[in-house]
Amino acid sequence: MDSVLRSIIEIMNRLCIYPKDIQVITGRSDRYGRNLIKKIKDHFKKQQHQVVTVDEFCQYMGLQPETVAKQLR
Repeated sequence: MDSVLRSIIEIMNRLCIYPKDIQVITGRSDRYGRNLIKKIKDHFKKQQHQVVTVDEFCQYMGLQPETVAKQLR
């Protein structure tokens, strides 16, 4: 199996994304990550207790899952 595909599967198995992950991907602050998660939840009409998935993050930010997987390895 291709190493990139394996990384994508590992990341997608985790499902949810956290402010620290967003900090690593964007190079921005932890606070930016928390605020972005709130915006993504609003965009996808999620309740406060629901998590944001890696896929939703990728859709919202316009990023390819492969790119995100490389950053989160």
